[in-house]
Amino acid sequence: MHFEVFCGQHIKRILKAMHATSARTVSKALHITLGTCLAGFSIATFITPAKIASGGVNGIAIIFFHLFGWDPGVTMLCISIPLFLIGLKVFGKMYGAGCLAGTLMLSFWVSLFGRLTQYKGFLPYVDRMDILLSAIFGGVLLGSGIGIVMRSGANTGGTDIIAQIINRFTPIPLGTALFLTDAMVILIGAFVFGFERALFAVITLYLSGQMVNFVVMSLGNKYAKTAYIVSEKHERIGQRIIEELHHGGTLLNGVGIFTGKSRTMLLAVVHNQEITLLTQIVHEEDPTAFMFVQETYQVLGQGFVPMNRIALAEKQRSKQNSKKT
Repeated sequence: MHFEVFCGQHIKRILKAMHATSARTVSKALHITLGTCLAGFSIATFITPAKIASGGVNGIAIIFFHLFGWDPGVTMLCISIPLFLIGLKVFGKMYGAGCLAGTLMLSFWVSLFGRLTQYKGFLPYVDRMDILLSAIFGGVLLGSGIGIVMRSGANTGGTDIIAQIINRFTPIPLGTALFLTDAMVILIGAFVFGFERALFAVITLYLSGQMVNFVVMSLGNKYAKTAYIVSEKHERIGQRIIEELHHGGTLLNGVGIFTGKSRTMLLAVVHNQEITLLTQIVHEEDPTAFMFVQETYQVLGQGFVPMNRIALAEKQRSKQNSKKT
């Protein structure tokens, strides 16, 4: 009798876990589909017709479209797939099915909307106001779409992978690496389309970045997130943080004031772009875990801004101040 009860409870737990997994999979697929659709619509109907190369793979594809007539969606796919394979080699399963799905679907939506509108958009583009409107609405829609994708724990790949590889093997912070890769594309666009279009591209890049931050709850210019996680499975969660996010953490001992029992809290600091993946890791390992997140304005040390760089900057600033006095 006890054996039958045990088997019944075990089967219920398995079915519950399967149901939760299926629900997360469906939710992730919907987020990727909606987000890439929104981003693809923005690229095809606002950014491409206005000749705004606002960074990323889509910026490169827009340049090639206006120079050679190549379909931006196909160009994005041809560039993104090799980058995805490189990211898969470097980061392992961190760049799994979610990244591949985001890459493929974004290219699909760009080509679909582009062919429907012949990449001419909805504005006549007879003056600067049309370009400005495209820069604004294109940036807002693009950032919203990418943010929705990132909330699911996936991403659209592209030059973000290059930035993350630079961050992985050099002391350059991730935000700086992202800025450098986008700035390079904008600079190339300035030579092709002119300096004025490059300024419009900066507007699009800024607005899209702000919308990504808003959608994934990384408001403002905060540098990172500090997560506090209370879970009986803190060891497994910590191991996945090391393997998948390439960050460390700290275990803190405490006592629950309600239960009076000793508890272990895991403290981890991650980049803004990684908070969604961290939340997913915690949920997968322990759905009953308690977790809260705080904004972090400055992070010094391994994986972020090297401590010696701050010390050097302070030393140079002191020298300059002494010279002035």
